[in-house]
Amino acid sequence: MPVTVRPSVAVTVRPSVAVRDRWIAHPGGRLFARVWTPAGGSAASRHPVVLLHDSLGCVELWRDFPERLCAAIDRSVVAYDRLGFGRSDARTERPGLDFIADEARTFFPAVCEQLGIAGFVAFGHSVGGGMALHCAAAAGSGCEAVITESAQAFVEDRTVQGISAAQAQFADAGQIDRLRRYHGAKAQWVLDAWTGTWLRPDFASWSLAPVLPQVRSPVLAIHGELDDYGTARHPEAIGRGCAGPVRVEILPGVRHVPHREQPERVVELVRDFLA
Repeated sequence: MPVTVRPSVAVTVRPSVAVRDRWIAHPGGRLFARVWTPAGGSAASRHPVVLLHDSLGCVELWRDFPERLCAAIDRSVVAYDRLGFGRSDARTERPGLDFIADEARTFFPAVCEQLGIAGFVAFGHSVGGGMALHCAAAAGSGCEAVITESAQAFVEDRTVQGISAAQAQFADAGQIDRLRRYHGAKAQWVLDAWTGTWLRPDFASWSLAPVLPQVRSPVLAIHGELDDYGTARHPEAIGRGCAGPVRVEILPGVRHVPHREQPERVVELVRDFLA
């Protein structure tokens, strides 16, 4: 289904892609969303790709990847800031231990409803990959396909080590200043929500295992060979656990952000997968 956008929103038109900003009303606070649409209206018959960002991410940190993807696959692409991130409203409480499943249960449906999205392709980076799989499980046939990129399927030693190392780096004031460029006054909350959840001893047993058998949509699991936050065991676990077909792609020499490190390769993989 095409993405419905009211004419009152801000519109930026580029040669091949139109970009529209939207606000999503939610009882917890407003969510900021951006929609990229191919010129010419040819994407109207194709489900949009909805991007779910990582633990420190937001719409702006996807940079030019959504526009590249939109132009290459001839589909609308949607990204939104989760509550507490980017331009969305602040959030005071820390995420609960079920925050990954809760995103699919509580916030993602509001985004789809208010943007007129009946069917979708879920694309999640890092923790957003787990959220994408939960969205697919909840939507059933409403989810055409899932793409995970650097997704964690469980809490691995490398995951904990990578987050602990990042936490130590953020002791440098310059690092938190970089976060403020994208999250403003919410930057410290964003950092604490990430490290304070994943490093909790009672989060160590978290896993995608219970939800994977409910995912029947085709899945493309992309993972960097040198990912600092998880080995290839994660996409392999996704491949074994999902009920539908899964294609696993391990990218040599790539770390945790394939869409930034090798954007052309990621776009090519997604284009071929959806074709």
